[in-house]
Amino acid sequence: MASTLSAYKEKMKELSVLSLICSCFYSQPHPNTIYQYGDMEVKQLDKRASGQSFEVILKSPSDLSPESPVLSSPPKRKDTSLEELQKRLEAAEERRKTQEAQVLKQLAERREHEREVLHKALEENNNFSRQAEEKLNYKMELSKEIREAHLAALRERLREKELHAAEVRRNKEQREEMSG
Repeated sequence: MASTLSAYKEKMKELSVLSLICSCFYSQPHPNTIYQYGDMEVKQLDKRASGQSFEVILKSPSDLSPESPVLSSPPKRKDTSLEELQKRLEAAEERRKTQEAQVLKQLAERREHEREVLHKALEENNNFSRQAEEKLNYKMELSKEIREAHLAALRERLREKELHAAEVRRNKEQREEMSG
């Protein structure tokens, strides 16, 4: 097939040179002129405004003469022995096992990575929870201390008011006794 294709390309190159030479000698081409080149025929069609036109007809391989090269069939495989087949099977099995081991190794690495990520996420979550609890406890303690300080201040003012009220009563009683 490749040799036929290369031969066709060569003929097309020759054809273009030939048509150029012919057009120089003959300004008016003969109608329906047929040129034969080995395994192809070239018919010149009516001249068109855009230029010349040709029809290229390739002959079928059965029409070719015995001198032309015949396409060869693909080379036949040599018979393989049982030992060669066994070696190939063993090599294929070994490749399969190594590939399977590689896949299992990758899966194990991926699982280990997932475990590490999960462990890290849990650890961060626990740290966050612990820090949030500590912060909350600190705020609650601070709030409790502030509340107790406020209550103590209120009690102190109340005690001072009672002392003042008692002193005012005593002064009033003394005034009443003196005036009375």
